[in-house]
Amino acid sequence: MSKNTPMNFNDEDSNTSSNPAFEQVLDSRLSRRSLFKGAGLVGVAAGATALTGCATTMSGGGTTVNSLGFKPVAKSLADKVVVPEGYTAQVIYALGDPLTAATPAYKNDGTDAAFEQRAGDHHDGMEWFGLDASGQPSNSFTSRGLLAMNHEATTDEKLSSFFIHANGGTSTLPRPASEVDKELAIHGLSFVEVQSNGKQWAYQAASPFNRRVTTMTPAAIHGPARGSEHLVTKFSADATQSRGTLNNCGTGKTPWGTFVSGEENWFGYFFRDAKDDDARKKDKQVQGLKRYGRKAGEASRHGWESAGADDRFVRWNNSAIGASAKDDYRNEMNTFGYVVEMDAYDTKAPMRKRTGLGRFAHESVAFAKPVTGQPIVAYMGDDARGEYIYKFVSEAKWDPKDASPANRLSAGDKYLDKGTLFAARFKGDGSGEWLELSMNNPVLAGSSYFEFKSNADMAIFTRLAADAVGATKMDRPEWNGVHPRTGEVYFTLTNNSNRTAATADAANPRAYTDMKDGKEQKGNVNGHIVRLADASSAGSSFKWDIYVFGSEAGADKSTVNLSSLTDDNDMSAPDGLVFSPATGICWIQTDDGAYTDKTNCMMLAAIPGKLGDGGARTVKHGDKDVTTYVGKTPTPTTLARFLVGPKGSEITGWCETPDGRAVFINIQHPGESTKMADVNDPSKFQSQWPANAGYGAGQRPRSATIVITKNDGGIIGS
Repeated sequence: MSKNTPMNFNDEDSNTSSNPAFEQVLDSRLSRRSLFKGAGLVGVAAGATALTGCATTMSGGGTTVNSLGFKPVAKSLADKVVVPEGYTAQVIYALGDPLTAATPAYKNDGTDAAFEQRAGDHHDGMEWFGLDASGQPSNSFTSRGLLAMNHEATTDEKLSSFFIHANGGTSTLPRPASEVDKELAIHGLSFVEVQSNGKQWAYQAASPFNRRVTTMTPAAIHGPARGSEHLVTKFSADATQSRGTLNNCGTGKTPWGTFVSGEENWFGYFFRDAKDDDARKKDKQVQGLKRYGRKAGEASRHGWESAGADDRFVRWNNSAIGASAKDDYRNEMNTFGYVVEMDAYDTKAPMRKRTGLGRFAHESVAFAKPVTGQPIVAYMGDDARGEYIYKFVSEAKWDPKDASPANRLSAGDKYLDKGTLFAARFKGDGSGEWLELSMNNPVLAGSSYFEFKSNADMAIFTRLAADAVGATKMDRPEWNGVHPRTGEVYFTLTNNSNRTAATADAANPRAYTDMKDGKEQKGNVNGHIVRLADASSAGSSFKWDIYVFGSEAGADKSTVNLSSLTDDNDMSAPDGLVFSPATGICWIQTDDGAYTDKTNCMMLAAIPGKLGDGGARTVKHGDKDVTTYVGKTPTPTTLARFLVGPKGSEITGWCETPDGRAVFINIQHPGESTKMADVNDPSKFQSQWPANAGYGAGQRPRSATIVITKNDGGIIGS
């Protein structure tokens, strides 16, 4: 997410609950050894060495890389993509690229139109869906496929998405309808075909599989919230339909072969009148709106509601201005914040909002490996300061026939519409529990914190339910991934400027001061990655430790650089995280503003061990000691920098061909610190990428997808 906005919507902070940072339920004198004894979590032997590029065959096919086989790239402030020796990165799909044969080439000067038929902005999470030579779905074909991709947001300043408007756009209200229409269209999703001729990859501009999903695309509401009074709008009086998907960040691929995408920081796009609280009187929606970051009288991110009386603009006014919810859009914000599901191969199938997975600032969705006769389990994080980690357990039990169903979205109905949502509580002894968010939980059924009347209320006001049961406040839970061999779940915790010594806890143990350009940065500045192991997939208990702490290499190893990172693998603000199905490598991507005086954002390759392979550490905060649990110290053969991006960019989105020989990465918002006043002066752009890499017209920076291959045709990372 861009940090160059009137308000940093990634820093949304509405959690004022009194939840403790962690619950010290078990005897604090329990040793780490006794905690993990008998749990089957055997660590790597201390002092073990690994051969560079060593690999073994995975039991389910593919090749497991046991140690990294590339030379780590150095930190960089250059305006280019840097990859290791022996690798090539190629730009293949950027903002504005045509998705039909009839759409004109992108001029990249702010005069382009028809964005409903072009690549959207801020390329983000991404998944691969293979096609064989005849255009049929394939899990094994490696030279042709579809990229299903999020378009999270847009580079903006003073309301306007200035790079897509000729002179930067209008920075005051009311906004012109013509500008807002562009901005409505560049958000959402795209599905685009890519092919390789054996030497290079290219996207196929005229493919019949290509399509866009925008803020205006119809969606069907599924799950427990379908028909809820809190989703009634002028557009859908029976609360079964909505329009659009917004601020999509992380993604996932279901066991039945569909694409899922998380709606993240959508709250800032809505406006509420300054007197809206009074207009709603005792409506509990007021508490819900505030808990989801939308206070009365605050300006919206882009002022879309100001562009005219047409319904496509009015819907962004979340105020109660009509006689009832059927006459206005007071509930429109409640129709966002879900996981959406789509069939990448079916261009006619509608988008479905899966309310059973809860409503919050969704990042990615990671599914545990399905087991016959057991529930489907999905893990998710809520990306805001002090928010929670969640798990969904389906009511339906997995039938392996559903791995290739006749109707993929019907399989989604089966596994995602009915189930139970849980929020995580991390305990100070390295254990944890999943807290049920349903009317079966007496804490919620009789809550004085918020009036829950049904499981529909849990689905819509999920954050309030997690508050009420006492979930653990975390340092911005972002992407997560399930290790293909161990089944352990890894969550990136990007950072938290609100973390203090007083609130530091075992799972979020650091609060420190870091200097950048002579200015102090405070809190958990560089972030960390926590991992957990469920006792059973549908069980209520888990164990956890911290795989790695983000840090500058030279930081104090007793308080900040607890993982002893070096110049080969130091990083800040881990964000994207995906495990390769082909190799088992964990790819970690950063979205950082703390270390960018020394290096642009980056992607690292990792070969993690197992939970419990490290030991206990004590972090001192004055008179306060915090005990945490740190994974085994990484080495350059188990954690190394693989890529550094252009100036101002975030590295995000990851998918690969089934053989692991081509990896697709998204470069988001290069040049995001460019000022609106300089929109027509390339010499003042923070970045001119990808034009300076030889891709496309004009010099305005563009979010884009790259493909990385090994020059010898080998497996990426080995």
